[in-house]
Amino acid sequence: MRVKVLGSAAGGGFPQWNCNCPNCSGLRQGKVKAGPRTQTQIIFSPDSKVWFLLCASPDLRQQVIGVHELSPPDQASSPTPIGGVFLPSADVDSVMGLLHLREFESFFVFSTRGVQCVLQKDNRIFRVLDRGNPPVKWQILLAKGRLGCHLSEDSSGPADFICTTVPLGGCYPDYVSEETLRAVPPEDASVGFVMEQGEKRLFFAPSLSGSSAMWKPAVESANATFIDGTFWSDDELMRTGRSKKTAREIGHLPLSGAGGLLEQFPLKAKGRKILLHINNTYPILDEKSAEHRAVLDAGFEIAYDGMEFEL
Repeated sequence: MRVKVLGSAAGGGFPQWNCNCPNCSGLRQGKVKAGPRTQTQIIFSPDSKVWFLLCASPDLRQQVIGVHELSPPDQASSPTPIGGVFLPSADVDSVMGLLHLREFESFFVFSTRGVQCVLQKDNRIFRVLDRGNPPVKWQILLAKGRLGCHLSEDSSGPADFICTTVPLGGCYPDYVSEETLRAVPPEDASVGFVMEQGEKRLFFAPSLSGSSAMWKPAVESANATFIDGTFWSDDELMRTGRSKKTAREIGHLPLSGAGGLLEQFPLKAKGRKILLHINNTYPILDEKSAEHRAVLDAGFEIAYDGMEFEL
């Protein structure tokens, strides 16, 4: 299984266009040792030919045209290398990129029923995905379930890879109407994915609310884990003046502090552990910071645009 990080930042990217925090201003002025990042986007392939997207980033068009593996085939009759998109939530960071894929192309969109309901019924703009012939195919995922995925139309043989969904807690985005919220299952709001091919497992959980511990067994069995690295501290946005809410109130478990990710991360986990969805205010972006060193000393890696590896 090949894995590539096309984007590693939280919403707004790094630097964020309207932010003058020490990180953003320092990067613009060349005073902070850090690299720019686009918004979170992962791709993986079980055969190096067909690729699947984890999230649909707002920066997706820019990210796709920068990766030769996702380029259109030389023969017009050949299918696009993009086989489908797995949506962990209905957050803007996770779904806006679907609109970049609206150009009369058919592919699969995998999501929980709740996320599908939000996008198809609550937001008419996503109906542009139905203009293809055939239109985009929506595949329902259970909040806690397993789905065998095939790269060909013949599904009689063994699955090429298996997707296991893991409920992560959390809430639907603020833009979802009250009527829709009453109709959709709460557990469908945010899920993580275990992508399994043979003995190899990739776990993807870009948003941990801290309200559920169901992600821990998935981490323990994964060869590589991409996990929520949005904030260092619970009051990070409050201290920088970017918000009046804590990290947990926004839906992200901070890395440090009592009950933070560093404290909760399973000691039994033997695979690579990679922080993803990194907010522009996060001090670990500064490669000379004490926080950056503390993360590395704890055995974590910090995702960056262009990171890639094979399981």
